[in-house]
Amino acid sequence: PPPASVLAALADADAGGATRGYPPSVGTAALREAIAAWLAGTFGVTTVPTDAIGACIGTKELVATTPQWLRLRDPSRDTVLYPAVSYPTYAMGAELAGLRAVPVPLDERWRLDLAAVDPADAERALLLWVNSPGNPAGGLDDLDAAAAWGRRHGVPVFSDECYVELTWDGPPRTILAAGLDGVVAVHSLSKRSNLAGLRVGWYAGDPELVGYLREVRKHVGLMVPGPAQRAAVAALADTAHAAAQRERYR
Repeated sequence: PPPASVLAALADADAGGATRGYPPSVGTAALREAIAAWLAGTFGVTTVPTDAIGACIGTKELVATTPQWLRLRDPSRDTVLYPAVSYPTYAMGAELAGLRAVPVPLDERWRLDLAAVDPADAERALLLWVNSPGNPAGGLDDLDAAAAWGRRHGVPVFSDECYVELTWDGPPRTILAAGLDGVVAVHSLSKRSNLAGLRVGWYAGDPELVGYLREVRKHVGLMVPGPAQRAAVAALADTAHAAAQRERYR
């Protein structure tokens, strides 16, 4: 079951008018502050301002729609790079946007082999998806190397880190530890807190990229419901249940 603190927040959902009016598409100030505090507490990353954080309705919709928004930002590029063995929505997001979906090979440890990317594909790439720990094989990508590759090629790197608190080998890792320039980390409460039905996720990182996505997404009505945002604040403040969840799955 979800944490009791989250259920209590949902039961008191109208506090502060959370069920009235439209919730902010970017996330309430309380939610973005809770996310920034979680990033600092989990990874030691203290460089992400709240205006470089945005809420999403779970991360599947973000993964599926981001390619079309980035295509508007840079019409000269038409390719989405993604891990060859992975969650299918990375490729589907490209297909739905009418773009090329180009898989990046994985090595024997299920990590991206970025040296295998054709230079012509790199020149056409709108973004590179990284997934660590990877779904379905659990591999841990070299996130510093992925960030450096993206900066060298002028390709934004989006790091899907939804399973980050279920990392068995060492501490949780985020691409944001390599700096914010050209990278965006994507996170969810679905796995960490057993809240897949609540649909709460977020993206954080490069202020220009995040700011662009925040501006575009609000025009499409992509808003996490107010009560869900209140519950997410409670979930992020409760680290004990996440530790218990990790040991349960271990």
